[in-house]
Amino acid sequence: MSDTAPRSNARTATMLGGVAVFMVGLSFAAIPLYEAFCRITGFGGTPLRGDVASERVLDETITVRFDANIDKKLPWTFKPVQTEMTLPIGESGLAFYTATNNSDVPVAGTSTFNVTPLKIGQYFVKMDCFCFTEQVLQPGESVEMPVSFYIDPEIRDDRETEEVQGITLSYTFYETEISDPEMAAIANEGRTLN
Repeated sequence: MSDTAPRSNARTATMLGGVAVFMVGLSFAAIPLYEAFCRITGFGGTPLRGDVASERVLDETITVRFDANIDKKLPWTFKPVQTEMTLPIGESGLAFYTATNNSDVPVAGTSTFNVTPLKIGQYFVKMDCFCFTEQVLQPGESVEMPVSFYIDPEIRDDRETEEVQGITLSYTFYETEISDPEMAAIANEGRTLN
C-alpha cells in the first residue's frame, strides 16, 4: 500500500477545513454585505439615499402613506404626523414623525425602514432622515423628526412599476445602546434606581 492515500486524505481534510473557515467568514459578512447591496440597489424595498432633489418633475402624482412601529421593548410612542401625502413624481416631499420617551431615563433608538411595494425601493430616494442617525430622547421628551424624499421619475419608465399609484414608507424603532458615554451613564444610573 502506498503512502499517497494518507497524503491525499490530509490534503482533502485541509481543503475541507479551509472551506469551513471561508463559510464561517461569509456568514459574518453576509448581513453587512446584504444591507449595503439593498442600500445601493433598493432591493427588498430599501429606499435609496440621495444628496439633491430630482431635476425632473412629472405632471403625474403619487400617494405616499406613512407607517410607524416600535419594538415592544422600547418605551416610546412613535407615529407619523400625517398619514399620507400626494405629490408630483419627482417633487421633494417633507414628512414628519413624532416620538415621545415614556420612561424616566434617557433612551436611544434607531429605526429600520422600507417601502412597499418592495419593487419601488429603487425609486424612493431619501435626502435626509432621522433614520440615518441614533435618536436619544430625554425622560418625557417629545420630538418631531423630519424625512425629506422624492420619487424618482424613472419609476414611470419601468414596466414593472408603471401601474403603482401608492407607496407606503414604514419605520420600526428599536432601543439601542446610547453612544454618548455621559448620557449612557445617566440612563444606566436611572435604571438601577428603579
